Amino acid sequence: MRIKVISSGSKGNSTYIESNNTKILIDVGVNYNRIKKTLDEINVDINTLDGVIISHTHTDHIGGLSSLIKKTNTPVYIREELYQEIKKVVEEKNIVVIEDQNLIINDLNIKYINASHDVPAFGFIISDIKNKILYLTDTGYINRKYYKELENLDAYIIESNHDEKMLMDGPYPYILKQRVISDKGHLSNRYTGKFLNKTIGNKTKYIILAHLSENNNTEELALEQIEDELKENNNINRKIIIAKQHVATEMVEL
Repeated sequence: MRIKVISSGSKGNSTYIESNNTKILIDVGVNYNRIKKTLDEINVDINTLDGVIISHTHTDHIGGLSSLIKKTNTPVYIREELYQEIKKVVEEKNIVVIEDQNLIINDLNIKYINASHDVPAFGFIISDIKNKILYLTDTGYINRKYYKELENLDAYIIESNHDEKMLMDGPYPYILKQRVISDKGHLSNRYTGKFLNKTIGNKTKYIILAHLSENNNTEELALEQIEDELKENNNINRKIIIAKQHVATEMVEL
């Protein structure tokens, strides 16, 4: 499996995932040209995508969806809860509604897990014959019922949105601060670190920290706080990567 985060942050999100027989995007929150350029750089024809899966309908996750689908005719896989919003930007003929928790696209199995945000939102456990990864952003907390299933995955693409002190001391209005730290908001560095400390294992090769706030976090703080929470797991040989807003990550190969 190969992973490349094209863009991650409040201005737009999109991630490319490829298995032996399948190429997908998670979210299309940046424009067509940005995605095409990034895929061209890794010798992937944008017209060969097998599907787009959508986590939720905030603009930073679907802002470029309409243009991409018009130009490539790629199917868009969504849960029913997202249908009314997605059909405003994508023709119904391109929409595939998933009625249960599991989606199979060729050799990829995609299991939906519930996120907790201020709109219906989902994370994904994505697996092929050899690897299993988590993709989860835009959630105020992670339900403990998923912890067992999320243990010892090969890679975690997970939100590390804010530093609590920077947020509370920062310029956001009080009501927005409360939204960000609520159960319907975003994961802090500390929360994500504690979650990873409970779940990573000896199979874990990569942790990709995603959706960092430009106002309430820094790359240095995120790394410091995640590493601090993972001290007791220092024997695990894993690499931590920061996903950025304007520059794609390296290609992660599992």
